[in-house]
Amino acid sequence: MNLNFDSEKPIYLQLAEEIEDAVLSGAYQEETQIPSTTEISVSYKINPATALKGINRLVDDGIVYKKRGVGMFVSTGAKEKILDKRKETFFEDYVTSMILEARKLSITKEDILKMLERGFEK
Repeated sequence: MNLNFDSEKPIYLQLAEEIEDAVLSGAYQEETQIPSTTEISVSYKINPATALKGINRLVDDGIVYKKRGVGMFVSTGAKEKILDKRKETFFEDYVTSMILEARKLSITKEDILKMLERGFEK
């Protein structure tokens, strides 16, 4: 995991995204254990409360769950939940702003599709 302490993005969000990335890449499979908040806080020299906040975000999103006395585990269906969430975020962050800018520039839907095809060819 790579946490950027100079980023404007809070550390707990970076941590949550790094764990999500690990689930997407297959590093953490469904129903397998992830590192504890203590392990994370020691490894990355961050406050345990920060590590807990990142993990709790994943719990709230249904990505991980706690087995009492054992640890935190990746939920069944976590990969699909992450993909759905990130696709929606991608739409909100990139597609809507692209369409707004395209309208300002009088770029048609067909022109945008051609540009996207050209981008995928690279």
